[in-house]
Amino acid sequence: MASINQNFLKLSAGYLFPEIARRVNAYASAHPDRAANIIRCGIGDVTEPLPAVAVAALHEGANDLADRKRFRGYGPPTGHEFVREAIAQSEFRDRGMQIANDEIFLSDGSKPDASNFLRILGNENRVAVPDPVYPVYVDTNVMAGRTGACDASDRYTGLIYMDGTPSNGFVPKPPSERADVVYLCFPNNPTGATISRGELQAWVDWAQANDALLLFDAAYEAFIRDESIPRSIFEIPGARSCAVEFRSFSKNGGFTGLRCGYTVVPKEVTGSCPDGKRIPLHGLWMRHWGTCSNGVSWPVQRAAAALCTPEGRRQMRELTDFYLENARILRASVEELGLQCWGGVHAPYVWLKCPDGLGSWQAFDQLLHASQLVVTPGAGFGRCGEGFIRVSAFNSQDNVIEAGKRLRSLVAAAV
Repeated sequence: MASINQNFLKLSAGYLFPEIARRVNAYASAHPDRAANIIRCGIGDVTEPLPAVAVAALHEGANDLADRKRFRGYGPPTGHEFVREAIAQSEFRDRGMQIANDEIFLSDGSKPDASNFLRILGNENRVAVPDPVYPVYVDTNVMAGRTGACDASDRYTGLIYMDGTPSNGFVPKPPSERADVVYLCFPNNPTGATISRGELQAWVDWAQANDALLLFDAAYEAFIRDESIPRSIFEIPGARSCAVEFRSFSKNGGFTGLRCGYTVVPKEVTGSCPDGKRIPLHGLWMRHWGTCSNGVSWPVQRAAAALCTPEGRRQMRELTDFYLENARILRASVEELGLQCWGGVHAPYVWLKCPDGLGSWQAFDQLLHASQLVVTPGAGFGRCGEGFIRVSAFNSQDNVIEAGKRLRSLVAAAV
């Protein structure tokens, strides 16, 4: 009989977003007359069409596969050279960061990259995560066996939790105890917080001093409009020796249904063996891809490369501007209600404090049942998320304007 990975049994509940979908589907089934009125501002899924340059490249890529002379089969598992060069040049070298083509590893998105990267790291590592936290960081470490059980405080033993609160602007400080691997995400999901150059430099300095690895999730970097705010950890001196960065085309290029992202692994960053020998993570990550993947599909790679052209970057800017305007509308609606909020600037999420007396899931249910508005309960992002909800700007502008009006039922419920 096949035995199971019992670490999966430690998981305290279902993954957050399927649980939201379950509740919404149950409500829609019980109230079919209201189902069509539901506005979904929960999961961060894009709604607008792909940029025209990506669509054209997809067609061209499909035509390549229909022509014997241009046909492409297996490609390099880490991505075709022209795509890696386009990314390294447009996203890094043009912005003053010296990232080599072969330090770019193409994938089907930053979510699987953040999960799969754990395969090349030992289970003895002490891992630190922010709270509120993107659930993937926690759940995949549980699945890998790096934690104990979930305790009474709804935290897993063995993990180090770094509290993000209104008092620190949801930018946690380095932990006082030893941590070998630390997850950072800015602009932050779920809070929308950004990190200053000085704060990120402090993290890099800490990682160097403590021989720690920073896993930096920059999936939302394209929403930053202030040049003083770092969009990549590799803008920070010293980061090449202690950091890995995850990137995605999901939000800036609308690729949530197309799937393409990449990880940046500098050749200088290393891990240690029990005998003290240092091993470059770049070679281990290369070995992982050579064994476990045949790469991203040819049409999708062509579309990704097209986004890195001057016209592609212009169209991505238009797309992210659209969602940022939605975020501005949502934030203004929340502020008009007198509720405290974060994000909505340089980020596509508005993170708001629930009115007194309402918990996160209570607020979720109130908005769903009273206003047919779907949001994300902050408690699903960790203990520090209780008492908050996340509202996504990924929707049509008409829906966002209406969502802002429907948030009023949240205040009415607390009166």
